[in-house]
Amino acid sequence: MFVISIAALKRNTAILREVKEAAGCHLVLALKGFSCWKAFPYLRDDLDGCCASGLWEALLARDYFQKHIVTYSPAYDESDIDALCEFTDHLDFNSLSQWFRFREMVMAHPRFKKGELLCGLRVNPECSTGETPIYDPCVPGSRLGITAEQLAEADLTGLSGLHFHTLCEQNSDDLEKTLAAVDEKFGHILRLPQFTYLNMGGGHWITKPFYDRDRLIRLVRETHEKYGVEIWLEPGEAIAIHTGVLRASVMDVFESAGHRLAILSISATAHMPDVMEMPYRPDVFLVEDSETKSQQPTKMPAVVFDGESYHLAGDPTNPQSPLTYRLGGPTCLAGDVVGDFSFPRELKGGDIIVFDDMAHYTMVKTTTFNGVKHPPIALQHEDGRLEILREFGYADFRDRLA
Repeated sequence: MFVISIAALKRNTAILREVKEAAGCHLVLALKGFSCWKAFPYLRDDLDGCCASGLWEALLARDYFQKHIVTYSPAYDESDIDALCEFTDHLDFNSLSQWFRFREMVMAHPRFKKGELLCGLRVNPECSTGETPIYDPCVPGSRLGITAEQLAEADLTGLSGLHFHTLCEQNSDDLEKTLAAVDEKFGHILRLPQFTYLNMGGGHWITKPFYDRDRLIRLVRETHEKYGVEIWLEPGEAIAIHTGVLRASVMDVFESAGHRLAILSISATAHMPDVMEMPYRPDVFLVEDSETKSQQPTKMPAVVFDGESYHLAGDPTNPQSPLTYRLGGPTCLAGDVVGDFSFPRELKGGDIIVFDDMAHYTMVKTTTFNGVKHPPIALQHEDGRLEILREFGYADFRDRLA
């Protein structure tokens, strides 16, 4: 079961509200990272709206968040543009060819003429600061964003903003490096009177304890003063980080070639694909009953249930680690493995394992691959009450492809 903590969400958005107010900028939820719309009422007061990656996310923002909508997609078709012009507030384009294809259509729309619809371009500052190539949009030949060379002497009629998104789980020092590159390559465009906004994208780990929020505030204020434009931030992970868990049960335990293996009721490839794609190693907890509550560790998962105590699984490379198990899913994919984790006792069928930090870039990517049962989704209210939002059955698997 995926369980999202309302208290943890509100903790994050309270931090974000303080930052955006101190910086004098706008901050929206990136739906590509977290789009559980039943949680929107608990986020709406602290945030300015949503960032959508296309028409369907924009419709979700319109219907359930009901505030400002920023839309960007690597490509649109004519029906997308026709629909988005009716309600999105920012419409950002990935290439000059897309903008020129749809410019007359957009500029003829009544909302554009009244200033209710603003258009921008995503740019590529060609300044790589991350460590994982699959998440770096600044690599040579990137399909995301327009380079300074491509933009040279382009007709900018109808445009009001620029948009860059180059960070992924990074601190504000990397934003500072990126802004220097943006100023060098696109600063002359931002200083044009027709440009009124700069979208700094997402990837800002603002709600992490180590994040330098003071530097972010300074950078935003300096950028606003330099160009005289409104600043927009669109984090997804910073909003939903450490706000949810995925609870699984141990289905089978056995040994093979000297390895202890545990098959779980959840799948890495189907239910937590970023463990394989990013990749990253989640914190894993073994749930015990209330009799072991005195052994409860200081680092707890985001969602805590009454009558349960959690043991944090250790690193198997630690010589003090007692019993190491390779945690895997129930699919046919040989690589459907979360990783090796060490526990304080032997695992057995029926044990409950909790994976921390599973609310962002997890539920938005889940599949029904292999017909594996999809975990239910629940909200945990601030009084501890669980509200089941969605349970999945055979019909969800059957109807997906026909």
